[in-house]
Amino acid sequence: MVRHRAGRRDHGAHHLVGGARRASISKEKKKIDIVTGAASTDLTGKQCSPYGFHWAYDTHSQAVGTGGELVKQGGDSWYFITVDYAFGYSLKDQTAKLVEASGGKVLGEVRYPLGATDYSSFLLQAQSSGAKIVGLANAGLDTSNSIKQAAEFGIVAGGQRLAALLFTLAEVHGLGLQAAQGVVLTEGYYWDRDDKSRDFAQKFFKRTNRMPNMIQAGTYSAVTQYLKAIDKAGTDETEAVAKQLHEMPVNDVFTANGKVQADGSMVHDMYLYQVKKPEESKKDWDYYNYLATIPGDKAFMKAEDSGCPLVTK
Repeated sequence: MVRHRAGRRDHGAHHLVGGARRASISKEKKKIDIVTGAASTDLTGKQCSPYGFHWAYDTHSQAVGTGGELVKQGGDSWYFITVDYAFGYSLKDQTAKLVEASGGKVLGEVRYPLGATDYSSFLLQAQSSGAKIVGLANAGLDTSNSIKQAAEFGIVAGGQRLAALLFTLAEVHGLGLQAAQGVVLTEGYYWDRDDKSRDFAQKFFKRTNRMPNMIQAGTYSAVTQYLKAIDKAGTDETEAVAKQLHEMPVNDVFTANGKVQADGSMVHDMYLYQVKKPEESKKDWDYYNYLATIPGDKAFMKAEDSGCPLVTK
């Protein structure tokens, strides 16, 4: 079963309740569980399963992409606005660790309750910090509302950069370029990256009237890889299919030369983008300027470091 659970409020909250339960059911029933819409590294860490797989992205890949790469590009001082629960802490802590390891500094942090609607005091603290980068350790509507209000305060116009640590094309489209311009983010897929991604995106658009983001393209990848694994195994028996999923490279519209680690994490390249200014966009859904590629072996945690009890160091 492929789980695509990305709620409107948050891409992270659901897995804190359901992740352990799904892993437990997957082990108990010996059923394959492929997750594409959650972020927690626990899914391939302490909650890992012989039949559990994590596709598309996780908090570590987002932190490496947006945190580590931005420091290399001069964004060496950070202030975090963090949603006040485990998902936000994980996203902020992993990013802060990579910022500091890359030679940057964390100047401060403010935490707010999940579901807040007024971010003015948090944004003003970030603005007054003088940090080059304001890191948004949140997701979904919280991120969208943070960015919208940041535009009203002129944070990007004033010279600071907004780094959305979990933000996708769908949210950029919902906000519009006027509000989202200048935001830096990491995705594992962009519809206009190459001919293969454009071909898939056009087919997706004909059916949905929207261009796909990394979660939607990642879900397509996970399902097709599962079907390929059944075909190669010659059976849909769980053990045989799981073995093929671990062994088969992933080459499709989502990624080239992806690989599944012993902990179930599908490793692939990630991409750092900056949202275009309205005048830079030349066609519908033309939203991103490419900044950098983060190789998969750097973007994702090594299996032996994941904490997965199935992996021997």
